[in-house]
Amino acid sequence: MTGPSYSPIELLTRLVGFDTTSHKSNLSLISFVEDYLAQHGIASRLVHNADGGKAALYATIGPAETRGVALSGHTDVVPVDGQTWTSDPFTLTERDGRLFGRGSSDMKGFIACVLAAVPDLAARRLTVPVHLAFSYDEEVGCIGVRPLIAELGKNLIQPRLVIVGEPTSMSVVDAHKGPVRWHIEIKGRAAHSSMAPLGVNAITVAGKLLAELAKIEEELKRHPRSDRFDPPYATLQVTRINGGTATNIVPVFCRLDFDVRAIPGVDIGAIDQRIRDFAANECEPEMRNVAPEAGIEIAIANQVPPFGSGANSEAVALALYLAGQNETHAVSYATEAGLFQEAGSPAVVIGPGDIAQAHTADEWIAKDQLDACMAFLGRLGEWAERGGP
Repeated sequence: MTGPSYSPIELLTRLVGFDTTSHKSNLSLISFVEDYLAQHGIASRLVHNADGGKAALYATIGPAETRGVALSGHTDVVPVDGQTWTSDPFTLTERDGRLFGRGSSDMKGFIACVLAAVPDLAARRLTVPVHLAFSYDEEVGCIGVRPLIAELGKNLIQPRLVIVGEPTSMSVVDAHKGPVRWHIEIKGRAAHSSMAPLGVNAITVAGKLLAELAKIEEELKRHPRSDRFDPPYATLQVTRINGGTATNIVPVFCRLDFDVRAIPGVDIGAIDQRIRDFAANECEPEMRNVAPEAGIEIAIANQVPPFGSGANSEAVALALYLAGQNETHAVSYATEAGLFQEAGSPAVVIGPGDIAQAHTADEWIAKDQLDACMAFLGRLGEWAERGGP
């Protein structure tokens, strides 16, 4: 079956035109991709979220029951609210060799290249299949890829390896940090501020927790360290805090959130246990001496594992070969690579565009980055047809 052929720019124009901001549905984009693949004789499998408003897509080009190379990308984008754009963020606009639009770099540029490569891949007699894995809600914690990954090895063929096309300027990335986000809710007891000892000040308790988090932050700067990352250590940041109702009321409630960007080797479980022990042993006894109902609730809201490919990774070796490179890089932002790797599919990160453009007003991708990605995918097609080097 011969389907339509489009350039990466033509496909990127269509993809940017779908407003797939994470709080909205991505089904229109997924339907477009599903129909496009069907015109090339390629069947898609969808994995919906709980309410059916979003879906991840998985498709295979080549031998259907053989483990191959998955090309992974997320379809969602971050909001444009509060940003000043010089053109419509959902209309691809070309200026001076740059293509402007929300998601152009992160990461619809990669998906456009993958779709543009489909006619070539479908025409080849592949001995190693190429799988397409397009997710949703990556920008809010790599949520949408998890149900898809849960189906691998069950209802979906498990990839032999995965290439995650996040923007790396087409450099091979074999390691990244992993974000973990905590919510802490402190319940005290309200009282008139003139009778403060009758109450439990939730904000004061938050201050004690903040001091302990600051100690953990300083310790993370010392160990473990890796000069491959910038900064070369795990970071801890308190990212949000709110509490209190009025200046003459002892605050009954306070909430704070904090985030750790872990490098491989950081023991997240130990950090979690330490803050829970501190709350239980250093804060709650004094709180409950005044107010038995007082307490602290701590929860990990989201966790994306740090990614390290490990020595002798087939995924990294293939990416270096296809890219014509001989060195790898580490980055501080997170991707879905660690989740695929934990599920048994060795991963690597390489894709068009510059991460410095991601999430910005007037987000753009250089046209020559799309050209470089198409050349990379062309070499992948040749490799998959040969069955290896």
